[in-house]
Parts: sequence; C-alpha cells; structure tokens
Amino acid sequence: MTELPALIAAFTTLFIIIDPPGLAPLFVALTQGMNAAQRRAVALRACIIAGALMLAFLFLGEALLGFVGITMPAFRIAGGVLLFLTALEMLFQKRQARREDNAAEGQAEHLDDPSVFPLALPLIVGPGAITTIILLAGQASSAWDFAAIAGVMAAVLVSVFLSLLVATPLDRILGKTGINIVTRVLGMLLAALAIQFILDGIAQSFGIGA
Repeated sequence: MTELPALIAAFTTLFIIIDPPGLAPLFVALTQGMNAAQRRAVALRACIIAGALMLAFLFLGEALLGFVGITMPAFRIAGGVLLFLTALEMLFQKRQARREDNAAEGQAEHLDDPSVFPLALPLIVGPGAITTIILLAGQASSAWDFAAIAGVMAAVLVSVFLSLLVATPLDRILGKTGINIVTRVLGMLLAALAIQFILDGIAQSFGIGA
C-alpha cells in the first residue's frame, strides 16, 4: 500500500469521490454574505471535521464490519457497486442535484455556520468517501500502510480546502458548463475504478491471484 502506484490510485479514487471542484459552487451558495475571512474559517473547520471523520472510519470501519460479520471481499464488491452507482450519478448529473438539495437544506438549518452540516457531512464525507476509506483500510497490513492512507486523505483534504478558497473565482471561470464537464470526466474514471474494486473482491472471494 506504500508503493507509489497504489498511493496514486488511492488518491485518485478519493479525489474523484469527493470531487473538490464540484464543491466550489455549493460552497459559494452556502457562504453567501460572508467575507473572505469568514469563508476561510468555514472552509478550514469543514476540512478539520471531515478529517476527523475520515480517521474514525479508517481505524474503526473494518472493526465494525467484523463485528457485524461482513467479510472484506464482500464489502469490496458492495463498495464497488456503490461507487459505480455514484459514477453513474456523476455522468448523468444526478449527484450534483442531490448535493444542491443537501446544501439548500443545510443553508436553511444552519444559516451562520454550514461547516459541519452539510459541508463536512455529507458533502465531503459522504457514503462514497466512507466506502472508499474502509476499502483502503482493508488493503492496509501495517502501521506504515495506515499512515500512508492517512497521508492520502490529508492530501485530498488539502485539495478540498484549496478548492473552497478559490470557490468564487473557480465558479466564475468554469461556469455551470465547465463544472458539468469536469464532473462527467471524473465519473468515467470512477466507473473504471469501481469495476476494479468489484473484480478484486470477486478474486479474493474465490482465492484467485492469492
């Protein structure tokens, strides 16, 4: 898991799932009326909270699966299916619409600080991200592996934070069409990664390549 190709694949999967560029227009909507300093504070809080949630799922997620009697290959297959469905939503623009609904709900309930809900949860750490983190934890076999995965999560959160910081100009530059194009391209990549998760789970279930 500490090899560079594996780390790049892990970063790519988590980056695509969270989709930092896609969060930019929602962040703009959630922080309307705030000045630059207030927006930075909200973005920082959201990323810190999201990081804490990610670490919790990294270290406790697999133990929870064992407690309820779910094997890692079975979860890998189920997780791959979930990621594939997420990819389909990205390709057909259903995911962004759902995110906008969550954002609208969060804006109505938390007018002053949307950093916890809906930014940290579920916009940053949603079902897809949780699934991906637990799948990555299942590939870890040493403390170095867990440290490497934590580093990948930190790198992704840095990209999220940077995207939120430049949300206003990014939204203006890309526009709705640009955001849609980026989301669809990422959806294609995620679909391929999801299929790989499913194939790996099937191979583990039948002892292929072990």
